[in-house]
Amino acid sequence: MSTAKPAEISVFKRRESEARSYCRGFDAVFTQATGSEMIDAGGRRYIDFLAGCSSLNYGHNDPDMKQALIDHISADGIAHGLDLHTDAKAGFLTAFETHILEPRGMDHRVMFTGPTGANAVEAAMKIARKVTGRTNIIAFTNGFHGVTTGALAATGNGYHRGGAGSPLNGVTRVPYDGFMGDGTDTADYLEAMLADGSSGVDAPAAIILETVQGEGGLNAADAAWLRRVADLAKDHGALLIVDDIQAGCGRCGTFFSFEDMGFVPDIVTMAKSISGFGLPMALMLVRPQYDVFGPAEHNGTFRGNTHAFVTARVAIEKFWTDGSFQQELSDKTAILTEALTALSDMIPGARLKGRGLMQGVDVGTGGLADEICSRAFHKGLIIETSGTDGEVVKVLAPLTTPEHQFRKGLNILLDAARDVTETARFAAE
Repeated sequence: MSTAKPAEISVFKRRESEARSYCRGFDAVFTQATGSEMIDAGGRRYIDFLAGCSSLNYGHNDPDMKQALIDHISADGIAHGLDLHTDAKAGFLTAFETHILEPRGMDHRVMFTGPTGANAVEAAMKIARKVTGRTNIIAFTNGFHGVTTGALAATGNGYHRGGAGSPLNGVTRVPYDGFMGDGTDTADYLEAMLADGSSGVDAPAAIILETVQGEGGLNAADAAWLRRVADLAKDHGALLIVDDIQAGCGRCGTFFSFEDMGFVPDIVTMAKSISGFGLPMALMLVRPQYDVFGPAEHNGTFRGNTHAFVTARVAIEKFWTDGSFQQELSDKTAILTEALTALSDMIPGARLKGRGLMQGVDVGTGGLADEICSRAFHKGLIIETSGTDGEVVKVLAPLTTPEHQFRKGLNILLDAARDVTETARFAAE
């Protein structure tokens, strides 16, 4: 049953474009949110396991970020600064340098792009082409990098590619880790294609990948495979771009998803939770020797978000100055894995996917996954699907979700899956 009154949702159906998507699965009008909970117009509370598609890793309306933002606005702090020097930007860059880059031995420059992840990907692909003088980008099956034209060329999903309305060029698609089954190392395939001058693959400017493919179905690459790809990029004069837009900011258990894997990318794209508060913000990290754009060569009116600088600084200083938060993520990962293993055991052929707090269960079909998520919503849990056909029930709970609430949400998910599978079993009999 719907929790929204017809009068409340009529304006969306009457005036909003058919391109809307998430709201189709959650027929409610949301009015408030705190932590890992959202409240609709009727006062009903929901546990949020979507978190703005990993844009709210630190939950809704974190009190410290909120107060810092209120203080900034109340003091007539800069609201919009193009790429001017501001105290808010200096505060973020100092915190990011001190607590994120330097402890990880990264000397990357920070380039602020337009506010979306796709814009950061566009900038990354453009700068790789300028550095190398090449045009070809190697991307992977099931990768998702955005839906602007350049980023869409690197995106694998046929549905999204079909919306381009023009040719999508300049990208060679190769199989991701595991795409050909357990018996095939797809890094061998990539190596052979790059080594053979008659393979038809032009020398690449860059290789772009996600270490865990968020929209592609939570496909998690093995560390050894990632190192092979990083080595191949270096051997063939290509830059390695890691798209950490969804998998970064702690989602995989560490700030960057590639930490402790034995390689450091030339370029990293970030967005979503980098602002800490759900405010639009995206950036590209690039090694200094590849920082070759001239002034405003890649620009935009909203490159950098001053309000986001304020909240992003607080997020870093609150959660990433020592190892305590990362330990919490490890503990919650164990809880999540245990619950999702129980879910997969309910469904023949189902399998656990993902890594860290970016996990889910491939239940076999998009129809079944949709039923489970729909039943969960009616029980008070907001959760979505991913994968080629939406076959993966995907947990993206805020990383700060208290343990009791995290377990409650997971129990709702298990109850929903149990209801759906028992109903299906009864119907079959």
